[in-house]
Amino acid sequence: MTLWRTIGEILAHWTDTVAAAVVAAAGRFVSPRVVRLVEGDRPDTFALQADKAVADGQRVTFANGRFGGGTLADAVRGSRLELVLRPNRFVVRPLELPARASEFLDGIVRAQIDRLTPWTAADAVFGCGAPAPAGAGKIVTTIAATTRANTEPYVAGLAALHPASLSIFTRAGEETSDLIKVFELQAHGLLDRQRLSRLLRLVLAGTAAAAVLATAAGAFVGNYLDGRRAEFNGELAARRIALKLDRDGADRSPFAGLARRKHDSQASVIVLEELSRILPDNTYVTTLHIDGATLQITGVTQDAPSLIGLMEQSRHFSRATFFAPTTHAPSDPGDRFHIEAKLEPVNTVSQ
Repeated sequence: MTLWRTIGEILAHWTDTVAAAVVAAAGRFVSPRVVRLVEGDRPDTFALQADKAVADGQRVTFANGRFGGGTLADAVRGSRLELVLRPNRFVVRPLELPARASEFLDGIVRAQIDRLTPWTAADAVFGCGAPAPAGAGKIVTTIAATTRANTEPYVAGLAALHPASLSIFTRAGEETSDLIKVFELQAHGLLDRQRLSRLLRLVLAGTAAAAVLATAAGAFVGNYLDGRRAEFNGELAARRIALKLDRDGADRSPFAGLARRKHDSQASVIVLEELSRILPDNTYVTTLHIDGATLQITGVTQDAPSLIGLMEQSRHFSRATFFAPTTHAPSDPGDRFHIEAKLEPVNTVSQ
């Protein structure tokens, strides 16, 4: 029972987490009424801007950690609340970046906030405005940042009024109306998180039951397919053996053919090694050509006829003969010979 209780607690925690995430995502797409508090010339004095259901232009004050004035509580409850603070509460500065950086603007600002402001990303609330072209492949954006401690009293005071969400903005400058979002909090969702969590548990239970049935069916089908695969593998192995062997039972695979060729023909490196061993020091080979089991060499030597005997004495060559007349040119240091011989399939060098 303890094991099942532990599993139930884990599933309950998981469904609660998923339900909270779904509620937060739904709040982004289905937005409630927007109520805005805009700070005026006097610090902590705000003008209330809302729809026709609330008197627009009411004055709201913030003192001792609480907002008060007019019908603020009724206007804010369940709405999407936007608090606009004056720019003099923030460090506001422009930032020039390459044009391609517009795709990763938030990440770039977060990574450089400790260089742009006196605070780290963990200690500050910050945001950036929409990028504007600055020419020559550049863009410019406006950064606004302040310490988290400066905004926490406002967040606590507004959260007590139970808005659906809370955002803090500031203007990019005293002379502009462009807003920069520096903070956002999802206070309450539009869906019932507990009900959604229970629904997720039911769905999870149904999914688990379907998984058990699918596993059983998969095991049955898997055993059948494994048997068929074993049969096919046996047939395939028999056919491969039949294709590999000829009528006499000899191996005719490509590897066997290469092995036979290796043992039936002479390796070029062994031919070179054997010629360098048997030819006299006054003999120079200028051309060497191997065609199958036939070797042809051309060169210059002091005694061409003796080369035939030397090659016949080697177990690597046989039937050595001149395939062209031996000549002597005034510029050659000896006779120019042309000898042809058969290569014997011996793959070791004579000692």
